[in-house]
Amino acid sequence: MQLKLNNIILHSLAFNTEGELKCYPRNEELANSQPVEELASELHRIYNAKPAKGFGYFKCAEEDNSRLPFEIELRKFIDEESNFVDFSSAASSLLVGELLKYDFVTQGILAFVHYNWMASDYLIVALLENKDSVMVTEQLDLNSSHYLELSKVQLAAKIDLTEWRQNSDSKRYLSFIKGRAGRKVSDFFLDFLGCTEGMDAKIQNAGLMRAVDEFCHVAELDADEAIQAREQVAQYCNEQIKEGSEIEVKDLSDHLADVSSRDFYQYASEAYELEDSFPADRGAVRKLTKYVGQGGGLSVSFDQKLMGERISYNAQTDTLTIVGIPPNLREQLTRRSNSEDDSE
Repeated sequence: MQLKLNNIILHSLAFNTEGELKCYPRNEELANSQPVEELASELHRIYNAKPAKGFGYFKCAEEDNSRLPFEIELRKFIDEESNFVDFSSAASSLLVGELLKYDFVTQGILAFVHYNWMASDYLIVALLENKDSVMVTEQLDLNSSHYLELSKVQLAAKIDLTEWRQNSDSKRYLSFIKGRAGRKVSDFFLDFLGCTEGMDAKIQNAGLMRAVDEFCHVAELDADEAIQAREQVAQYCNEQIKEGSEIEVKDLSDHLADVSSRDFYQYASEAYELEDSFPADRGAVRKLTKYVGQGGGLSVSFDQKLMGERISYNAQTDTLTIVGIPPNLREQLTRRSNSEDDSE
């Protein structure tokens, strides 16, 4: 589905001659063009595909329960009390202020993209790396060029403006890319937005996967039916990920109606504290149909339906037996074995 671009602007965060981080704002929005629309669409696609995202909402100031600066500026834009240029410039200055409070200081291009997709309004705020590159001309000469590194974006957030306006009690209208190990570099980005974490999508996904496993047991599904149920759930979840949509537990329950007459939605609602809808986590979904494990230099992954057929596990000896290993692995092992024989 094609998104409808409403507003887009880029501002630069860079060090001045004294080594201080400054915001160098653009004084007008980017005019709609094919490259601009492609940038917006690609940023939307890459952001949605990011697996590690948190969800939250705008918090209030602790001392007087008032709104924090970013939300104030955003509300002024939404209420048409300011334009997109003024909003984005004010927000960029807020980000510079937060960056200076941390040891982690970075340059880059700050993008603000306001668009409509699937009947909802969204705002993406992302700090992008501006990379240098070399390109070959038609005359086979070399020219230097700059490009935005979209695929590696780590500092970005998306606000569902429709959800924010219509459901003030929501705890998940704002999503953000989570940082990696240790203290999250995204902390200052959340402070800049005035966001606090709400729903944990990983916990929701883990709960759903447990619910599916236990549902197969309480519904007394045989081995083949249980495999079919897990595969149907995985297929549904992967389709939602591909479409950029969320898991709808009631909709998922309808997909399981062919496997069991028992209502999965009713069972999950009674036994687990699941939201009616939440984003799918690709890693959790993968474990529905596969056994996956790694450690000590060993990594193993195989389809669950192979257990008891080509693969068996002996708990007493902690031994996994595989009958019929993949051809490419067999070739490597045979080559290594022959090489050792020749050296003797």
